Amino acid sequence: MTAATGTTRMLAEIREQPAALHRTIEALLPLRPAVAALAGRTRQVLFIARGSSDAAALYGRYLCEVGAGRLATPASPSVATRYHRRLDLAGVLAVALSQSGRTEEIVETLAWAADCGATTVAITNDGDSPLAAAAELALVTRAGPERAVPATKSYTTQLAALVVLALGLGADPALREGLVRVPDAVAALLDTDPEPLASALSDVDGLVVSGRGFAASTAWELSLKVRETCSIDASGLSYADLLHGPIAVAGPRTPALLVAAGDGPVLSGVLALADRLAAAGVPVHAIGGGDALRRRADTAVPGPDLPEQLAPLGLVVPGQLAVEALARRLGLDPDAPGGLAKVTQTDERPA
Repeated sequence: MTAATGTTRMLAEIREQPAALHRTIEALLPLRPAVAALAGRTRQVLFIARGSSDAAALYGRYLCEVGAGRLATPASPSVATRYHRRLDLAGVLAVALSQSGRTEEIVETLAWAADCGATTVAITNDGDSPLAAAAELALVTRAGPERAVPATKSYTTQLAALVVLALGLGADPALREGLVRVPDAVAALLDTDPEPLASALSDVDGLVVSGRGFAASTAWELSLKVRETCSIDASGLSYADLLHGPIAVAGPRTPALLVAAGDGPVLSGVLALADRLAAAGVPVHAIGGGDALRRRADTAVPGPDLPEQLAPLGLVVPGQLAVEALARRLGLDPDAPGGLAKVTQTDERPA
């Protein structure tokens, strides 16, 4: 918590997101031709990431496949860093995401991908980082310094960079017009009162966070935020995966938090899931999903005024606000969760 303002750094950085997004979009949209030039040498996309950046990469995969018609897959960094297995990556666009650009595993994996024949792109908040230096093209976000350990503005600016990537890969140019509206849509969400949702989650044994399609990335990211910031066992799942068994963990003391855009082909499934959970006595809370999901939820907060493909840039914001408020309710410091650091190194390196 900052002494000068009496507020947490996490909350301050959540509130900086409209400006950070505006700077990032303004800086990166002119790089679409450079992305397109690289994309012309490739057929599919390989995402390299960990943590919140991995949640962002899930959003990127939907943008590539649904938006740009490009097959996209997640990398397993240990193939490069522990098994040292060479693959044929000719025709692959390897995209590595790291807010710091200093996670050694991610830098090493991107260098490995290049050595295996891939074309490389970095998405990072530090243009002077090793990751940016390792890539043929760096999409440098403009989040500014992020001092709270939980990623907030660095996460949403990564999502904006992924939209620019998708535009360079051939996504509908109309996506650009929606992207420039995102900062204002996010600004409108900063007036969301997080206390009802934080109160509802303050005495639980666990939490199931679920969405599908583009919003699955938001479910994954918010479950991570709840785990790392509030020390609550939270599972982030596509509702399709949830229905294949894990739904059994939901109950009166393990509620569900459903996230959804206000439109799109997966909304009907989210509504059906809400009905099923409620019928089983599971408390249902919601972010987004329009009036239809709000009517089915015990507690609901609105989502952004954005189409489904861009909704994750806004859907996460009420969740961030609720997580920050929940941590304080539980007597925890959201700026510095125990056992975590801003730059995470996956493996100890030999001396």
